[in-house]
Amino acid sequence: MNEKENLLSVDNIEVVYTSGGDIVHAVNGVSFTIARGETLGLVGETGAGKTTIARSILRILPDPPAIFKGGKITFEGTDIMGLSEQEMRKVRGDKIAMIFQDPMTALNPLMTVGDQILEVLMLHGYDKVKGQRRVVEMLEMVGIPGERAAEYPHQFSGGMKQRVVIAMALACDPVLLLADEPTTALDVTIQAQVLEMISDLKEKFNTAMLLITHDLGVVAQTCDNVAVIYAGQIVEYAEKVELFDHPLHPYTNGLFGSLPSMNEDSDRLKPINGMPPDPANLPQGCAFSPRCPHATDACRKGAVPLTEARPGHFCRCLDPELKKEDEAS
Repeated sequence: MNEKENLLSVDNIEVVYTSGGDIVHAVNGVSFTIARGETLGLVGETGAGKTTIARSILRILPDPPAIFKGGKITFEGTDIMGLSEQEMRKVRGDKIAMIFQDPMTALNPLMTVGDQILEVLMLHGYDKVKGQRRVVEMLEMVGIPGERAAEYPHQFSGGMKQRVVIAMALACDPVLLLADEPTTALDVTIQAQVLEMISDLKEKFNTAMLLITHDLGVVAQTCDNVAVIYAGQIVEYAEKVELFDHPLHPYTNGLFGSLPSMNEDSDRLKPINGMPPDPANLPQGCAFSPRCPHATDACRKGAVPLTEARPGHFCRCLDPELKKEDEAS
């Protein structure tokens, strides 16, 4: 899906969880690529498998109950799944870093924020003196006075905590950043500031990013390409402008229909009917078919492939309107 030099290639990965005797199908054959300096947005409802995909890339899935059943993850030409745990530790935090969703749980309340960033740096080759200078530099880079390195997480607001987490993630100049809904816990004003800061720092360091979100507004502000996830599968993939101008999959259109518009006078939004499927008991055929207003018997019979409906625009749907789009293009 990408003709540029690929920094990361995820090929047909599958992850399941075991829970109370049930097998939860969290990720079901997901493939995508990210080029250097590029941002890919993973968009979907809670439980779609987005965080599991990111944790698979870092190899930090809980074991048990998670099982990486198959597929390949290649980073800078190396098969990550073939690395030893010792080799993988050199990759985490140095080459690939992650911004976790909740800064309250990402930070240790018993350590100063400076010591927590310093710990990351010393694990990757910094001595203490050089590391302390780098801590101050990183805090100031995200808008926090360097002297606050001696303070504890409870002395920071939610937005400031998230800035600390971002400083920690970027401390070793990673080439790939995994951002798991980094602004969900923040109010709208602080969210905008943090997103702008992430974009500026990403551009400064030429860092690629996988951005996990359920907010299409965040995608519009931050991403180059977009992969829409539903029930552990990519149901639509395109360059951002193409996807926003020509959303094809009924689920993607449902996400857009759930957003308020400043250009239309409407009394009610149009939410997607029904509930996301039980990942321990996925429906036959298209997983979205029970909620889809266009579903036919064919949608419920067999696996639906991800096909190129428009140039560079992939969609997993049997809707005849998509076939018309494909023929028109």
